[in-house]
Amino acid sequence: MKRLFLFLSCVWQLTLIAQAQQQLKFSHFDQWITREITESQVIGGNTTTLYEIGPTGRWDGRRAFTNQGGSPWANSNILAKVAGIYKTNVTVYPETRDNGKCVKMVSHIVGVKVLGIVNVHVLAAGSIYVGKMMEPITSSSNPYAYLDYGIPFTQKPKAVQFDYKVQLSGKPDRIRQTGFSPVKTIAGMDTPGLVCLLQKRWEDEKGNIFANRIGTVIHRFNKNTDWVNDAQFEIHYGDITHEPFYKDYMKLQAGGEEQKYALNSKGKMVKINEVAWGSPDDTPTHLCLQFASSYGTAFVGAVGTTFWVDSVKLIY
Repeated sequence: MKRLFLFLSCVWQLTLIAQAQQQLKFSHFDQWITREITESQVIGGNTTTLYEIGPTGRWDGRRAFTNQGGSPWANSNILAKVAGIYKTNVTVYPETRDNGKCVKMVSHIVGVKVLGIVNVHVLAAGSIYVGKMMEPITSSSNPYAYLDYGIPFTQKPKAVQFDYKVQLSGKPDRIRQTGFSPVKTIAGMDTPGLVCLLQKRWEDEKGNIFANRIGTVIHRFNKNTDWVNDAQFEIHYGDITHEPFYKDYMKLQAGGEEQKYALNSKGKMVKINEVAWGSPDDTPTHLCLQFASSYGTAFVGAVGTTFWVDSVKLIY
């Protein structure tokens, strides 16, 4: 009887531990899908390898990628087709770590030379997020309009936990480089970032999407580090505007250059209008979780900023 009691006690403790944390699917980042894509001859015809988080496999050719194997993860590696020209961008890579792999996200300059004459260079940051990328990208005017941000989710975790490493650019400021206007200096050091939002969304009869912000954690990493393991970042529920840790970049997202989008019930990409802070007692409908090598709007960052992430979990 004593042995049976000890056995049941161990089972119960293991059950509690399992319930205390949840690893999102493929968030150990040991499995990747490779994509071999040949760009158009007019811009050089190079063949590039893109990487996606999902069950080990291949997805070759100039075809739009869709999440595989139930993976919730998308990233900033994309296939673009603008004016009939195919171009790729790679800012996210798998990297060997111990006996497995992790995610490496980098901010760098992407160059395009058309017919060997016209040179266009843009600043591109690396990011991974839960959601989908609506390929192919057909315009650079509003990159966020192709990013289906967030996944259905009704739980209320206490924190996000993950391993990370940071390498800053060493530059005091950032730049904005779109390729179609002069390079502009943006005040402030570039830093990698974590964004985790829990939203309660609804859709009106016209297909517009609205949301209340239920939970928030947004963190910017401003120091170089070696690997930091099992780091936890608390999710704060309800209105956080009067909390001592609140920063302007944690505000509700309704408009502006960082406006996020989602696919509505009519199959159209529309803005996610965060209209109010929700109650801590509210139940969310969606999880938005993103890691990025640079913060701010598209085409803004500093060359060399690098962010490694591994073993992402939600803590309860």
